Amino acid sequence: MVQFISFFVFTAFVAAFSTWKLRKDRLSTQDGYFLGGRSLTGIVIAGSLLLTNISTEHLVGMNGDSYKHGAIIVAWEVTSALALVAAALYFAPRYLKMGLTTIPEFLEKRFDGLTRTIIAFLLIVSFVSTLLPIVLYSGAVSIEQIFDISKLLGIQENQGLWLTVVVVGTIGAVYAIFGGLKMVVYTDTINGFGLLLAGISIPFLALWEIGDGHIWNGLQMVYDKVPEKFNVISDENSIGPGARDAIMPFGVLFTGLIINQLYFWTMHQSIIQRALGAINLKEAQKGLLFTGLLKILIPLIIVLPGIIAFYYFNEDFFDKKELVYPSLVKKVLPFWMTGFFVAVLMGAILSTFNSALNSAATIFSLGIYKRYLNKKAREKLLVRVGKSTSALLAFFAIGIAPFVAQAPQGLYQLLQQLNGIFFIPMATVILAGFFLPKVSATGAKVGLFFGLIFYITTNFILQVDVHYVHLWGVEFVLNILVMLLVSWQFPRINTFRITDVGAVELNQWRYAKSFSILLVILTLGIYVLLGNVG
Repeated sequence: MVQFISFFVFTAFVAAFSTWKLRKDRLSTQDGYFLGGRSLTGIVIAGSLLLTNISTEHLVGMNGDSYKHGAIIVAWEVTSALALVAAALYFAPRYLKMGLTTIPEFLEKRFDGLTRTIIAFLLIVSFVSTLLPIVLYSGAVSIEQIFDISKLLGIQENQGLWLTVVVVGTIGAVYAIFGGLKMVVYTDTINGFGLLLAGISIPFLALWEIGDGHIWNGLQMVYDKVPEKFNVISDENSIGPGARDAIMPFGVLFTGLIINQLYFWTMHQSIIQRALGAINLKEAQKGLLFTGLLKILIPLIIVLPGIIAFYYFNEDFFDKKELVYPSLVKKVLPFWMTGFFVAVLMGAILSTFNSALNSAATIFSLGIYKRYLNKKAREKLLVRVGKSTSALLAFFAIGIAPFVAQAPQGLYQLLQQLNGIFFIPMATVILAGFFLPKVSATGAKVGLFFGLIFYITTNFILQVDVHYVHLWGVEFVLNILVMLLVSWQFPRINTFRITDVGAVELNQWRYAKSFSILLVILTLGIYVLLGNVG
């Protein structure tokens, strides 16, 4: 009973506080609903970015991977800091200067309306087919394991998962539909602090128990038992037999991972939309760079617990990796804290879920509905269309989520492989738009479809013996070549220059460059210090 009380108290507090903060906001306007009225500050942006990114697919999926493979998967996290430096120093100033609401808007300015529409459609498909279902399923697994929903209600476990998916998905949709971006970021900020507190408590409590009251001794005991698990550099093959089953070969850090991180942190709508809603460039840069620091620290929450779980449980203890983290939580967390912990988990699920819904609604309303279905649509109608879009996408995601259980290599690896279908082709087009002035609209579209076909064919149909992140790198280079060749035959005819539309103040944060240097040093330091342990 105690855990349910703490769950409802924290959840009710988040909802009540966010509603109170929004009481005077005008959510019927385009900027008010989709960009939080361009009023977001650095701390709010950082909190929302962290929780939009870190959800149960990280807590459950990455800890399951570290249980099996060790700390080599930290590359997904710590290299994000480098991409966030690029976002703060290069991309955010240009996005805010153009006054963008969505990334596809830039593609229309740089290429043409059809390129914008194709990218907008692909973004929406990627949300509903990959991110949303995986977030819902991984969250349902955690809540089912910790709260024993099926046992509590006297139903089968798969029925408990379905029920949890429906309830969580419905709550997330309500947040996104009725609150807009500002509701999302306020709930994110509170839940973000809760996630940091609850997340860090798991490894600390475990190490306290292992070390008999001394956390450092506990860490030393875990290290002494499995020192190889702390090595961040993998000697796995990235090409040849076994490459497809490798988790994170070191070589991929210098090929496709760079492109993936750049896309996600500088171009992905659900992420960069927080920076687009900043009150000025200074606050956008603060939010992005603070997030970079948090990403370097976040492996303590989403990697270390998996290694600790290996200390507690033998290697073959779990038949599914997604059971590792919930089992560790149940083992080390005091009973009275489980309600608060599940409330924070719920917040992490809702954050990523409703952020994706809000972004998809923004893209559809402004990029598809207004362009093709109702060019004279007023702001209030666009907001209503956005709400309807969120509801429809939530319905589809809830229906797909339980089938994610069939993932053979774990949730996080499944998410990344599916993301590669969309991320790399879109990244190529956007980067070409900024850095390759000779690429034409025709070249961009041909390169986009070539990338989609190339990756699906090589990774999912032919299943070549090359790690999928390496395939991203190969795909990126081929996409660029295709774009340049096609553009040579069909040259660019439009002109485009980035101009200041006066949306926000563009003064840089005085510490942006020095903070960026710090993040680069910390990222490199992790690989120097932990590259040869074990």
